Amino acid sequence: MSQSQSLPSPDVSPPLGFDARSLRDHLARVLPETSGEMHLERISGGQSNPTFFVKFAGGGDFVLRKQPPGPLLPSAHAIDREYKVMTALAETDVPVPRMLHFCEDKGVIGTPFYVMARLYGRVFHDSAVPGIASDERRAVYDAMNETLARLHLVDWRAVGLGDYGKPGNYFARQVARWSRQYQASKTRNIGEIERLASWLPDHIPPGDDTAIAHGDYRLGNLMFHPTEPRVIAVLDWELSTLGHPLADLGYNCMIWHAAPSEFGGIAGLDLSALGIPEMEEYAATYCRRTGRPDGLQPFHLAFALFRFAVILEGIAGRAAQGNAAADDAKDVGRLSVAYAARGCSVVGI
Repeated sequence: MSQSQSLPSPDVSPPLGFDARSLRDHLARVLPETSGEMHLERISGGQSNPTFFVKFAGGGDFVLRKQPPGPLLPSAHAIDREYKVMTALAETDVPVPRMLHFCEDKGVIGTPFYVMARLYGRVFHDSAVPGIASDERRAVYDAMNETLARLHLVDWRAVGLGDYGKPGNYFARQVARWSRQYQASKTRNIGEIERLASWLPDHIPPGDDTAIAHGDYRLGNLMFHPTEPRVIAVLDWELSTLGHPLADLGYNCMIWHAAPSEFGGIAGLDLSALGIPEMEEYAATYCRRTGRPDGLQPFHLAFALFRFAVILEGIAGRAAQGNAAADDAKDVGRLSVAYAARGCSVVGI
């Protein structure tokens, strides 16, 4: 569509928090495959960067992710990094959506944003994966495991991500970072978080590997093939960096230490009947795939639970400011205490 053609008014479900006509005009200029009326649909769920389906009646089917409005913590919601890492991974065996456009001009919709091709598949937000047979459920968990191993085996220098983070000393830097984040965003004093912040720096295991770390690697951030237990896209790269691969594995394994009521854990469920492997088996499979001589330790789980507790407390802080990304942000924020307590329990403090 040429810039001189008139465009129909966008079809949106208010409130969006930005000017849909401005977005429509911009996308018509930068994405030549767009034509016809634009329809916007907010994707529900998630606590970070607002995400929308964008579809043009005459052609063009996309997903848009943007920063949330309002004041943000330093380095938070860095959607430019999401765009960069998925662009870099496009030629690897790690499945990611196709990146189409990044816009840093806040004048278009109020914040930077990017656009990617839309994929169609299944996203399992419940870690118990109801509604499928146990053998398929086991295959889903195995596919999640295999995809994480593939990510950590990528040569991050070769794909142009040598400047994506600081190699080495990852856990020490991360504990310090998330401790600062807690102080900057907390709505109350949480003794369990503070105990972990004190314990973790003195108990970092030896070894200082570096890999592309997703930072939020969990079942709900994977899209599976519509009918096969196969991952077709890893989503939500907001927290990705160069980091220690066992930090990702520890985070991925948090669900075995959280109840279903605690943000979708699987603790207390009949895993054998469900076809879900025990955590020890899952972690050992990952280590075999990546050739690791060491394995998951209580430190890695405690770090993951500490970090997630701080993230949840940040959600509570944003809810208090009125600019959280999800309607249930206040309830989710309350779970920060539960996750920090699980972290303390894992290491006996």
